[in-house]
Amino acid sequence: MSKIISFSVDDEFAAGLSDLMQSSGYTNRSRFLRDAAAVFADLQQRGDLVSMADEELIEGHLVVYYQHSAETKLLDVRHSNDLDITSYNHSCMTHSHTCVDIIQAKGRADKFRSAIEALQNTADVDKVTFVVAPVRSEGCC
Repeated sequence: MSKIISFSVDDEFAAGLSDLMQSSGYTNRSRFLRDAAAVFADLQQRGDLVSMADEELIEGHLVVYYQHSAETKLLDVRHSNDLDITSYNHSCMTHSHTCVDIIQAKGRADKFRSAIEALQNTADVDKVTFVVAPVRSEGCC
């Protein structure tokens, strides 16, 4: 069931809302505002990975772009006891001539920060990103 919620904004925000929505890849204003509110609320409540408390239990995806010579460090991360790795995927990207590993994991915020720092300081690791999963009290899983 959907509910209509209305709110007031200033003229400048209203004028730029469509451009902001479209430049973010949305075609539906309600979905854009819903997602923006959810992301903002999550950021306000938990902060980003850098500011999360060390013991905060989180899960998400590490995305690592690298050359094959860096595989040893990735194996260290995958086989350590610091993170609970629940899924792992490796791909070779032919256009950019790079490898990418997507690692789904659960663990403490400080352990994710340590793993990311170790990977960022490894020769032939081109880029490391982390996408933290949103917290829900109920859902499909």
